[in-house]
Amino acid sequence: MTTATAQNPRFKSWLLGKGGETDKKGKQQGHWLNVMCLTGVDYFSSLGFAPAMAALAAGILSPLATLLLVFLNLFGAFPMYAKVAEMSPHGQGSISLLQDYLPSWWGKLLIIALLGFAATGFIMTITLCSSDAAKHLVENPLAPAWLKNQLGLTLFLVILLGAMFLKGIGDVIGLAVCLVWSYLGLTAIVIAYCASIIIGSPDKITEWQTALFTTYPSWWQMAGVAVLAFPKLALGMSGFETGVAVMPHVRGYPTDTEAKPEGRIKHTKNLLLTAALIMSMFLLASSVVTTLLIPQAEFAENGLANGRALAYLAHTYLGETFATVYDISTIMILWFAGSSAMAGLLNLIPHYLPKYGMAPNWVSSLRPLVLLLTAICTAVVMHFKADVDAQAGAFATGLLVLMTSAALAATLAVWKKNKWQRWLFSCIFLVFMYTTGNNVVSRPDGIKIAGVFILCIVVTSFLSRCVRSTELRIKQVVIDATAQRFLQECTREHLGEIRFLAHRPDGSSYAEKISEARYAHSIQKAEGNFIFLEVSPSDPSNFVENTLTVRGVEKDGYKVWQCNSLSVPNAIAAILLKVRDETHKIPHAYFGWTEGNPISYVFKYILFGEGETAPLTREILRSNEHNVKTRPRIHVS
Repeated sequence: MTTATAQNPRFKSWLLGKGGETDKKGKQQGHWLNVMCLTGVDYFSSLGFAPAMAALAAGILSPLATLLLVFLNLFGAFPMYAKVAEMSPHGQGSISLLQDYLPSWWGKLLIIALLGFAATGFIMTITLCSSDAAKHLVENPLAPAWLKNQLGLTLFLVILLGAMFLKGIGDVIGLAVCLVWSYLGLTAIVIAYCASIIIGSPDKITEWQTALFTTYPSWWQMAGVAVLAFPKLALGMSGFETGVAVMPHVRGYPTDTEAKPEGRIKHTKNLLLTAALIMSMFLLASSVVTTLLIPQAEFAENGLANGRALAYLAHTYLGETFATVYDISTIMILWFAGSSAMAGLLNLIPHYLPKYGMAPNWVSSLRPLVLLLTAICTAVVMHFKADVDAQAGAFATGLLVLMTSAALAATLAVWKKNKWQRWLFSCIFLVFMYTTGNNVVSRPDGIKIAGVFILCIVVTSFLSRCVRSTELRIKQVVIDATAQRFLQECTREHLGEIRFLAHRPDGSSYAEKISEARYAHSIQKAEGNFIFLEVSPSDPSNFVENTLTVRGVEKDGYKVWQCNSLSVPNAIAAILLKVRDETHKIPHAYFGWTEGNPISYVFKYILFGEGETAPLTREILRSNEHNVKTRPRIHVS
């Protein structure tokens, strides 16, 4: 890619350009109803397979198990994600909220783990839905023989989705609107027609009730089995996490600010509630008609209704022409379900990894990241051979872990503020803990796949941080009035040399340190004084530092510059370059060698921002100032 972009600047400009990202003026933002369709292609498309999965998991109890799912959707997931949206209006979701409760490396490790589960859930959304779309097409009786290749079709759909995002997010939202409303309209026709058949044939309801009470003599037994089957229906909640992830594309009020986007928060809550109400209605209705009209044997593996219950009903009762139109609509929305997952990843990854130094800067550009994600999805499809059932476990695991983390974040956020909400969110958290644990036990392949994603993120993150370790991360250095006065006094004294003496805040006395430095470097008092430079490490797990503030203080009659920074060598390098640019003089910095194994200091620097300060400071300066004559001088004794 480097050679190609170097030879073709127009290609480089296109590749690293903003593409369809939301700009500051909101040109790529839309009405919340339209953005609802972006998350709706994920949420509503699960109607393509959720009724069949519910029937397979709960049998004739499918409507009751679905009722539990609807209850949790409306009274659990919705209030939980409304709180998450309120506290993370820029689309970071529960991940950013949990980070606040676990600072430093513990917080970053949690973020990496959750990003691994998010990647699992979102990537598997793209691949599973594309695989199911291809399955619907392959199993349509009118499809030509040359289309009967599910793996090839799935790969084509994944690549086509990536191409849509390369073009721009605005076009993605526009297509999502068309697909969602056409699919919901056709699905309503299928359900309404099937409901009329049931109403006209009361014996079907009687047969279902007889089978129900014969199999489960008491309501307690029904409730117990429904609760046990419920975790396998969790895919019917797949839209909430992406609903928060696409928040940056929701248009707010004209008076909204980045710090307080009240309109965006209100409209996102409308989005989440409307989507939950629509989905709940369709889930309940579809579970009833599929349970009463489709023989249980057809839901099993290789059955005609396996993974496509509503499509089966359309072919059975509404004729091949309408059924084919419905199949096309289902195929389109299932294929495009990955768009909300792709949009979520495009928002999450640039927000976290580059800031932690755990990804190259180019992941902040839309198009290279789209190409990378499309390549990963292609590899996943080939690994699973486009098998829908094989991917369901990993998809559910990623989704449920994220929803459990959202429940925990919401609980922690209100714990000391609202007693009623505290108990509500605590109960929701326990329900999701049970659901997640049940899913992991019953489908352990999901946690294994998530583990692979987490391991890949950890390894690539560490390698990226190593490669970027000598970047000048500080964007701006601000020197206060006292520190400026020390600098001016220094330039007026004797030869006008600017000398900084690195000193640990808890190190030896200033008198002892300055005596050692004068002796080691043969600097006499007549040649000028030193300014002590003390850098206190702050949170080293962060990587990019926007502003470094330098404070000037006098201690025991000595001039001292103090600051807090993520990285000691980076701070010193940034200060030296700032002083050079302001005074047009080459500053000198004096260090003492640190005792210890140099390899261990390399890892200490990468992880904790400290280490063998002198050589690291010089390397950062060398990497950022190639002219030896204008580069600040480093002296070590």
